[in-house]
This record gives sequence, C-alpha cells and structure tokens, in this order.
Amino acid sequence: MQVAATKQMTNLENIHGAIAAKIDTAAFSTWIAPLDFEISNDTLVLRAVNQFSADYVSSVYENVLTDVAASFGLALNICVGGAANVLSIANDNAAQSYTPAPSATNAAAFDAFISCDENAFVLSACKKVAAGHVSFCPLFIYGASGCGKTLLANCVRDASSNRVVMMTGGGFVAEFTRALRDHKIFAFKDYCRNCDTFILDDVDALAGKRATTEEFLQLLIDLRGAGKNVVLTSSTTPNNLTGFDRRAQSLFASGLTADVAMPNENVKRVMLMRGGVSADVAAALSNRIAGNGHMVSGVANKIHAYAELMNTKITMDIAERLLADTLKKSKTPIAMVRDMCDKLGVSYDAICGAGRSRGLVMARGIMMTVLHGATKLSLAEIGNYVGGRDHATVMYALKQIEKQSAADLVLCAQINDMIAEYK
Repeated sequence: MQVAATKQMTNLENIHGAIAAKIDTAAFSTWIAPLDFEISNDTLVLRAVNQFSADYVSSVYENVLTDVAASFGLALNICVGGAANVLSIANDNAAQSYTPAPSATNAAAFDAFISCDENAFVLSACKKVAAGHVSFCPLFIYGASGCGKTLLANCVRDASSNRVVMMTGGGFVAEFTRALRDHKIFAFKDYCRNCDTFILDDVDALAGKRATTEEFLQLLIDLRGAGKNVVLTSSTTPNNLTGFDRRAQSLFASGLTADVAMPNENVKRVMLMRGGVSADVAAALSNRIAGNGHMVSGVANKIHAYAELMNTKITMDIAERLLADTLKKSKTPIAMVRDMCDKLGVSYDAICGAGRSRGLVMARGIMMTVLHGATKLSLAEIGNYVGGRDHATVMYALKQIEKQSAADLVLCAQINDMIAEYK
C-alpha cells in the first residue's frame, strides 16, 4: 500500500513538472499551481477552487493538460473541489460567500432607449453584447452626462439571457473596500468573475484609486481571457481619462470604443411624449429645451405632476409659464457659452480659467467652433467669451477641432447640431 502511494506521488510530481515545462511560468503559477492534483481510476483529476477557475483552465489549457495526462496513460478531469478545498486554497479566513450590498435596479429594455442615426452604431454593439459572446472586449461607451450611457448599460443587463454582474464605478470601489474590511476579498473576486457579462457604469469613479484600479484591471484581463464580455461607460474617451495611467487607458481602449450622442430634437419630442406630455406641446417644447436627457426627463415629470395635481390639461401657455426657468430664452454669446457648458459637462469658471486638461481644451475648442459657425463674431470677440483668449489661440483651436471632427463623425454631428441650434 505504501509502495503504491509513493509511486502515485512520484507520478504526480512528474506530471506537475511536465505541465510546468509546457506552460509559461507566470500562467502556471497563477492557474495551474493552485489546482489540487490527484490520480483516481486511471484519471488525472485537477480540482479548482471555484467554477470560474475550472472554466478558465478548461478553455485555455485543456489541450496541453490532456496531452500531458495521455503521455502518462491517464484521462483528464477538471472539476471544482469541495468547500474545504476552496477555503484552504483561496482563503485563510472564515468568509465563504460574498453577497453585494443591495442596490436599486432600473428595469429597461432596448426599446426604452430612443435612438437616432448617430447612436445606431453603439446601439447595435450593445445588442450584440446582450445576445452573447462578441469578438471585442471591452465595449467602452462614452458620452456627456445625460446622453443615455446608463440606460444602455441597463438595457444590456436586462436583455441578456446569461448571468450578468453590473456595478457602478462608485459601487465597485465601495464593495471592494467592504470586502477587504470583512475579509471576503477572495469571495468578492469569485463573485465578479462568475458571470458571462460584467458591466461597470461610470469607470471615471475609479480615478486616483490605485488599489481598486489594479483589482479592476486584473478582473478585466481575467474576464477577457476567459472569453467573457465586459461593458464600461465613461464621460470621456479612454485616452482622455484623468487619474489613470497609460496601461489602464490602453486596456480600456483595446476593445471597441463607441460614442453616445446627445438627444436631438426628435429624441426629446419622443421622450416628452413617453413622459405623458401631449403631442402638440411636446413638439413645441422639443427645440426649446436646452439640456440633456436628464433635463428632458425632469421637464416631462414636472408637466405630468402639474397636470395630475392641478387636474388640468397642459396647454402651451401653461407649459411656458411652468417652465419659465428651463426653456431657452436668450441667444446672446454669453448665454450660448453657459448653455454649452451644461451640454458638455464642464463649469463656466473652468472654461474661463487657465486649466489645460484635455477635456477642458476640447470643450473650449468646441465652444469656439460653435460660436464661429453660429454667430458673426470675430475671432478676438469669440476669445473674450471663453476666458479672454487671443486671436491666435482661437484660430489654433478652430483648426484642431476641424481635424478631430473630420475623423470623428459623432463629434462633427454634435457640433453641427449645436451650430444649427444657436443660429
């Protein structure tokens, strides 16, 4: 009996060494070394600490492991070990399960997202992700506040038939911190990886949080390596994210990056009608609401609440009086600049200040381009309305935006829409 046990141990050591010789050292240490090796009934049994690890090893290393096992006259079986094995390998504390803090859910389907021609591409990409595995990972969705990024993320979650884990950026930070505090970090890792699609809404919230960002980047790499889908949303492109190093920016940009355009006049009209506003009032208001999707929803809620509380039908006269603080009135250059600040998600003080971040420079350039196209102001006058910039600075900004809009159709359409709105 002792001789048989010694022989089996020797075989396991030989098998261990044979696998190590065929797999990269880092990959072997990460994925193969933690497995529990056993020979049972002429079968090499490899027990993983959780289902995610078992699935990943099977999908990536099954051919290599099968060849090694066959060279020793053995079949191969990759499975998940018992609870005791999971605990002893993955964790040395008492936490065996992880449950995220309760969060509100927003039931949505793709028909809840009112699309326009500019958003046809990103909508198609989201539907593809919801339908199953795609060739691109991650899908990085970006756009200004109120354009519909979160709604699209909710649509992907609710339309997917497979398991989806969705968190906000702030929620991921909070849950990661809670898992560390409660000694449940390994269970938290397993929870995030045990899915077919992982969605992080507002990746900007991870900016400057080094440990959390590193954890998320490793999660992204592991999910992509296992053939899973990842959807990220942000207020800006990966290259313009602040508080992230180049490695993080390049990983975010390594899949498919897609813009979400702001609601146009037709989208606003449909949103108002869905919110209970009559068709004639919605048509009249759609081109007078200078704001994003959040603003349109607020207008619809206000009109609906007034009609319900006052038991009256909303006419255009009532709507104008009710929304006196919301509807566009003035088209003076300073009013245009302040309105564009709201659209682009930047403060007026920052635009007029000395800040030179990519986001601010881009916003200033867009504002200068819109003022140049919508008004008869001279370049010097335009510069005065965006913080006292001189003629040469405005000219340079116009040329830069012209180059970028030539390569970015969404940016070009956004600028053209704003010029038409302010003329």
